[in-house]
Amino acid sequence: MSLSPNSHAIPLSRRLLIAAMLLATGFALPELGLAQEAAADGPAHKGLFSILPPLLAIGIALVFRQVILALFIGLWVGAWAVYDLSLAGLGQGMLDVSQVYVVQALADEGHASVIVFSLLIGGMVGVISNNGGMQGVVARLTRWARDARRASLATAGLGLAIFFDDYANTLVVGNAMRPVTDRMGVSRAKLAYIVDSTAAPVTCVALITTWIGYQVGLIGDAAEKIGIETDAYLIFLYSLQYSFYPFLAIAFVFIIIMSRRDYGPMAGIEAAAKPQLPAATPEGLSDQPGRPERAINAIAPIAVLVLGVMWGLWETGGGGSGKTLQQVIGDGDSYAALVWASTASCILAVALTVLQGIMTLEETMEAWLKGAASMMTAITILVMAWAMSGVTDALGTGQFLVEQLGDAINPAVLPTLVFLLAALTAFGTGTSFGTMGILIPLIVPLAWAVSGGAPLEGTGAAVFYASIASVLGGAVWGDHVSPISDTTILSSMASGCDHVEHVNTQLPYAMTVATVAIAGGLLPIGFGFPWWASFAICLAVLIVAPRVLGRPAKDAEALGSTA
Repeated sequence: MSLSPNSHAIPLSRRLLIAAMLLATGFALPELGLAQEAAADGPAHKGLFSILPPLLAIGIALVFRQVILALFIGLWVGAWAVYDLSLAGLGQGMLDVSQVYVVQALADEGHASVIVFSLLIGGMVGVISNNGGMQGVVARLTRWARDARRASLATAGLGLAIFFDDYANTLVVGNAMRPVTDRMGVSRAKLAYIVDSTAAPVTCVALITTWIGYQVGLIGDAAEKIGIETDAYLIFLYSLQYSFYPFLAIAFVFIIIMSRRDYGPMAGIEAAAKPQLPAATPEGLSDQPGRPERAINAIAPIAVLVLGVMWGLWETGGGGSGKTLQQVIGDGDSYAALVWASTASCILAVALTVLQGIMTLEETMEAWLKGAASMMTAITILVMAWAMSGVTDALGTGQFLVEQLGDAINPAVLPTLVFLLAALTAFGTGTSFGTMGILIPLIVPLAWAVSGGAPLEGTGAAVFYASIASVLGGAVWGDHVSPISDTTILSSMASGCDHVEHVNTQLPYAMTVATVAIAGGLLPIGFGFPWWASFAICLAVLIVAPRVLGRPAKDAEALGSTA
């Protein structure tokens, strides 16, 4: 989920920077055009100040590395601006953050559905992680790993199998596969890389995960603000064909494994790794490792979740009435489908656990509550992002961006610029969720305007969907290589790898994928190149990359362990 840990004491220089930003907000009012402007064809906006709340949130997040604090201050300044920055409005704006904008965000039926879905799926993950089900899945996969390559492939395969949550993915895969990879001579750095690269990149593009409600909620709210009637889940599905970085990062893991070549610091570390017997069997997510490891207890609830969403979309979209599958999905109620499916998966997970006597009902519900509670930080950020959307709507941010940038930005480069902005923000803050929450409300209306307001056909469609995908992809990349990202930290911890070593060894691989994703994917897409051809070119380049940049394992020993 990529929510950054608490930072240490904040240096005085950073405090002064924030103070200067806040003072500039007050002193620069005449320059920012705060007088309410009447637009001939739309609602009024507050000039340049319309974009200050989200920009302030980004700046504070980068400096303090505290996304919730950054969003709150951005909301406060935005709510204050609604009152034209009057002295009375300063206090009223602070009160309005919670009483008006947060309450409005929570009162929306679609938003409530997303919150319920997120809590339900988090609870389901908590149950199957504690009833031995996930450990059963792990045990089945690890029986196949009999050499270094197979051990690495099994690790990557398990990362794909645990697609529904990045935290569960990282903790289960790292802890479960560490004794196997140790025994087969795979370095801890290589294990951490595989774990990290099959966590967030998988979770952000899989169809049913703990991220989907969050992503769909942000997209749907931003789309509704500018009058896009297309279902938010369908917009997300369309954007997947332009999600170059996540898909290519996953593919590159398998390319590296199959090539038996490494480069950068990883080459020397892999060369120095020797087969060894593990000192002890590490614990997985379960609080009671002695519970029966029955894979069906995890597979069945997950299958019900996936199939339930498909059935829900079919049922609410009028399936069987002569519509095409695309029309059915587009007309379906994704929020209802997600809630129905997650409810059914929770019921099944609890029933399997209790009826088999694995845990008592009290223990099972405690595991469910613990899993649901793990979603609260993400939900808090999501609600504040929705509230930010309400503030920017009141300030006319979308209209201002359209007026100022709609004709100034070359549509061909917008997806690339969005990717770089998202990557920088996520790298500095260590959170992909916070980056998405801040940028999606800004990028959706901007991409809509730049693409010509017709995202369902032609090159404009590619720019629109690729821009949305670039927010998600850039956020994952920045979080992926950030040393303060919690998923990066968890990958190091679960794999038993030194954290700095993990960051240093993973960075060259992530940079390779990001460069190829931009040069071979996002830029050509903007000029009308088909997405499938871009993927083919990117994959071809990545297949060749280890042969050009890397060395076979037998030659890598000459590099030494400190390469």
